Amino acid sequence: MSSIPLEDNFEDVLGKALRGTGMPDGVLEFLTGVSEETIAKLKDGEFDEESLRKVASPLGLDADTLVERAREAWVPAPVEVEGLRQYNTVFDDMTVNNYLVWDPASKEAALFDTGTDASGAIGLVDELGLTLKQLFLTHTHLDHIADRAAVESHNPELKTFVNALEPTGGATRFQPGDAFSVGTLRVSTRLTKGHSPGGTTYVINGLSCPVAIVGDALFAQSMGGGMISYQDALATNRAELFSLQDDTVICPGHGPMTTVGEEKAHNPFYPEFK
Repeated sequence: MSSIPLEDNFEDVLGKALRGTGMPDGVLEFLTGVSEETIAKLKDGEFDEESLRKVASPLGLDADTLVERAREAWVPAPVEVEGLRQYNTVFDDMTVNNYLVWDPASKEAALFDTGTDASGAIGLVDELGLTLKQLFLTHTHLDHIADRAAVESHNPELKTFVNALEPTGGATRFQPGDAFSVGTLRVSTRLTKGHSPGGTTYVINGLSCPVAIVGDALFAQSMGGGMISYQDALATNRAELFSLQDDTVICPGHGPMTTVGEEKAHNPFYPEFK
């Protein structure tokens, strides 16, 4: 079992759906018969299964997995892949992940996001004798790039890459769909926007199973808030993530790793897969 807790509780899922759809509590009461007072309690984390089930469908959520989250009845299976390591770093009262990926044959490595402290990843690079050549940013929110300077100073020849839709100073821009190599590994890019304008998923092939480093596009049993566009976030996840094979490891910006198949079965934002 992962030691990293799931990022969102059921009330977080509910809140993201309410904000994303723009549905007022009064309209939800009209559609479901659940009072605004009860809806407010649900939003505060007071679990009422009957009411939670009633409000799920009008918000586009799957009732069974939303209740499953409320009961804390599921966690994703632990993930162990040679050439992949997750680091969980503290950011205020939350945590944020970064990921080190390397080709065991050539020992070339890349870091995906920095979190607030990349020292764990840099330490493993030194321990294993890896060559850290690339830093890939999923998006440019502060918690994901806070330790960028330390990473770049580790190797003066390291290049930092970012989606051209979300540029940041000193980083080389690419277009969604561009591909890269880390030794013999292939890294392809997919636009998973909505949480941010240029949110990028990096799909890595060449390890024992496919790996998708998704930033804040998708979490175990949840997703990132649609800060730019909730509808785009849902749509690009459906098109770019849920089209990947089921054994693809999902590496989110927050919370534990999961898989495409597990999220099809357990993520309330995507009822069509249940």
